[in-house]
Amino acid sequence: MRLIGLAGWSGSGKTTLLAKLIPIMTGRGLTVSTIKHAHHAFDIDKPGKDSWIHRQAGATEVLVASDCRFALMHELRGEPEPALSDLIDKLSPVDLIFVEGFKRDPHPKIEIFRPEVGKPTLCQDDPWIVAVASPSRPEGVATPWLALDAPELIADFILAAPLTPRD
Repeated sequence: MRLIGLAGWSGSGKTTLLAKLIPIMTGRGLTVSTIKHAHHAFDIDKPGKDSWIHRQAGATEVLVASDCRFALMHELRGEPEPALSDLIDKLSPVDLIFVEGFKRDPHPKIEIFRPEVGKPTLCQDDPWIVAVASPSRPEGVATPWLALDAPELIADFILAAPLTPRD
């Protein structure tokens, strides 16, 4: 499995780019999964639903299944947040895993950078950032640059580049 992360500050366009890259990759015949880091106590369940009642009653895991999909909810209940590697192990084998977020973890990443967000680039301090995708080449950045408005070329880069940390 090939793994690439999209890292950047909130509002930089990670999800927007990912929504373009997934159909490009699946259109090329690849199987794709994603892992998305949530920064808050998110919930995909709804109060009053049976699964919600099961979790509130104390179930550690609740698996909801239909003929279209299934979702497994695991309550941490004070356990530490799982490491990215543990989450990857929970996925079925695919050709490509996109990771959105987890910007501090050591895995290959493309930084999504927009100057208007008002935050600095991450690439200077993270050797795992293999390229920066931005509307234009950021000043003073030696990391390879990808045009943010060219998702097909970004897909080509992901499939061709050696995804190892920079020296």
